[in-house]
Amino acid sequence: MTDSSLGVLPWNQATTWAAYEASGRRIEALGYDHLWAWDHLYAIFGDPYQPMFEGYLTLAAMAKVTTRLRLGLLVGANTFRSPAVVAKSLTTLDHLSDGRAIAGLGGAWFGTEHEEAGIDFGSGFGQRLDWLDEACGAIRPLLDGETVSSPEGGHYELKDFRVLPRPVQARLPIMIGGSGEKKTLRTVARYADMWNAMGDVEFLRYKLDVLRRHCDDVGRDIGEIQLTVGCKPIIRNTEAEANRVWEDQMAHNRTPMKDVLDDDTFWVGTADLVAERMLERKALGFHTFIAEMAAPFDDETLERWITEVKPAVDAAA
Repeated sequence: MTDSSLGVLPWNQATTWAAYEASGRRIEALGYDHLWAWDHLYAIFGDPYQPMFEGYLTLAAMAKVTTRLRLGLLVGANTFRSPAVVAKSLTTLDHLSDGRAIAGLGGAWFGTEHEEAGIDFGSGFGQRLDWLDEACGAIRPLLDGETVSSPEGGHYELKDFRVLPRPVQARLPIMIGGSGEKKTLRTVARYADMWNAMGDVEFLRYKLDVLRRHCDDVGRDIGEIQLTVGCKPIIRNTEAEANRVWEDQMAHNRTPMKDVLDDDTFWVGTADLVAERMLERKALGFHTFIAEMAAPFDDETLERWITEVKPAVDAAA
């Protein structure tokens, strides 16, 4: 079975830039494959009015302090920018990083930041997903060097727009995050090179079946799409010790524990527990794992996940 690929998203909320940059350097030194950032204007865990670094500028800065890590937003808020600007930003990031950019895209969900920043949030989630599909339909050919004009009656109004220079990568990959059955997964089937999902095993199994049907409908081989799964591991020798770390992190992020106790993406416990969760998902075809790690960044988990858990999972699989 394919070895695991691991990436980390250090939360770009409730942190200083010095701590964030140090975490990126550490993630690369430990041998991880990719580094991600959120694309939000306000904090998304706990009190929204906490420090939050902007996504694309964060990745641009990390491109110059790392040499190997792939870089992407998990995922870009489609509502924030025209697809022309997105394609241009991604191309610039690809050149800054010598070909390491990933185009993370999603429909956007956080109403408060849109309302207070004066950004159009649309009439509802369905409309935002229509906008996402239309944006992906423009971004893919723009990244591939084509000249793009928007179809009549659409949300966007590109007119013979092109991106120069071309990205460094011959095909800059698109990752789409989300699991909506009618729209998001259809967009994944049409445009994505990577899909990011979160949830328990039965949820993921069901969504994979839905994605497979959409792929069949559009004539796409689902095997062309890299399956990635999000998690939030905290690794210690005992569950009690891991829970203490978790509680301290949530306090730092001004997040009540009652708000996260039912979040099954927190894998809090021993190395064996985290390995078990990974193996369950690898059995479904998910070989890429992306850990969202809260500030203050936990070096013990960073080190143990890649040096202890990953070898155990790859050997067992």
